[in-house]
Amino acid sequence: MAGKSDPTRILILGGGYVGMYTALRLQSKLGRREASVTVVDPQPHMTYQPFLPEAAAGNVEPRHVVAPLRRVLKRCHVLTARVTEVNHEKRSVTVEDAEGIASDLGYDVLVVALGSVSRLLPIPGLPEQGIGLKTVGEAIYLRNHVLAKMDAAANTTDPELRKRLLNFTFVGGGYAGTEALAELEDMARYATRYYESITRDDMSWSLIEAAGRIMPEVSEKMGVYTVKALEERDIKVYLNTFLKSVENGHAVLSDGTEFDTDTLVWNAGVKANPVLKNTDLPLDERGRVKATSHLRVEGHPDVWVAGDCSAVPDLSKAEEDPNATCAPSAQHAVRQANQLAKNLISSLRGRKTAAYFHRNAGSVAGLGLYKGVADVYGFKAKGFVAWFMHRTYHVSKMPTFNRKARIVIDWTLAFLFRREVVSMGQIQNPRSDFKRAASS
Repeated sequence: MAGKSDPTRILILGGGYVGMYTALRLQSKLGRREASVTVVDPQPHMTYQPFLPEAAAGNVEPRHVVAPLRRVLKRCHVLTARVTEVNHEKRSVTVEDAEGIASDLGYDVLVVALGSVSRLLPIPGLPEQGIGLKTVGEAIYLRNHVLAKMDAAANTTDPELRKRLLNFTFVGGGYAGTEALAELEDMARYATRYYESITRDDMSWSLIEAAGRIMPEVSEKMGVYTVKALEERDIKVYLNTFLKSVENGHAVLSDGTEFDTDTLVWNAGVKANPVLKNTDLPLDERGRVKATSHLRVEGHPDVWVAGDCSAVPDLSKAEEDPNATCAPSAQHAVRQANQLAKNLISSLRGRKTAAYFHRNAGSVAGLGLYKGVADVYGFKAKGFVAWFMHRTYHVSKMPTFNRKARIVIDWTLAFLFRREVVSMGQIQNPRSDFKRAASS
């Protein structure tokens, strides 16, 4: 423990929404003699995930949807490493850097903001065929992948291979999955004007959802509208259907449908970071850290938690369901980070903390250029108005003026000039040409 004259050592595990926004507020409100703040994350940046579909579609430069932690958190210590174990009894966290070298970090106050990972199911072929959309690397890969498949299809005379190459399948009809599908389909449809042998009718786009509706983040009426809007673009939407297998690219659905595809994008939910199992913190049945409404870990007053890895009581639904917890969403994560930072500062200064309470404001989603749906505080919109609301809301939440300005400039240039449809396939295997030159 730090002495009375020593600054309190605050260790933040995770540099995502919760980690970065919490550290940002702490560095602006706490003096250097009050506390030292260290942020640990395997990536040196925070990714603003709602912009990943636009980055994949080429509407936004991928580098502009990430915020460099060292640049934003100038008064914090940033450590690029992966957390492997937490021993709160010893006030110690074990981390491992990119070279595999492990070290232990001590702390006085711990903030757990480890977020979530993709929730995979035991589906044959999924690990080999699937790709997610949770990182900027995956966004870049998907854009290059889709355009590369179009290039390959334009070069083949085999009708079966061509059909397989132009079959794009997305699993998971939540906000992330639906928006990713819509943005990439919009980009690919635009790109067909540069291919003599490919039309929009040659491509097949599918959305598979196990539930009876898509986008539970918006009202049921808006969900129905979204399905109709997608189907008008010849996108197949399979509801109450799940993927049974996808071995060797051969997809088999629960309704008996079968087809071959070279593209399977998986967005069927998330789960708490599995590293939490290597801690002595209390977890619920879903592997999330148990939290109080004040964002403290149950039974551990010096440990705070928020975001996707936490089971925070949802006080806005307490009357309907006393056991309700906050959904894993960016909206909750950003607001929880703000309350967590306030509570942590109050705790350090001997003041009372406050409970986290937030009613869902609704959701906005982009469905391609000038297309979208919105359901905000009961106000429902679609088309251009919803698309504009989507962009306005998310650019306002993007951290730092620098990133806001760069994204707006990207949008302005995209409006003034034609969309870029260049595949940078070399990024997937940058040493291939070098190896080929060396072997010859």
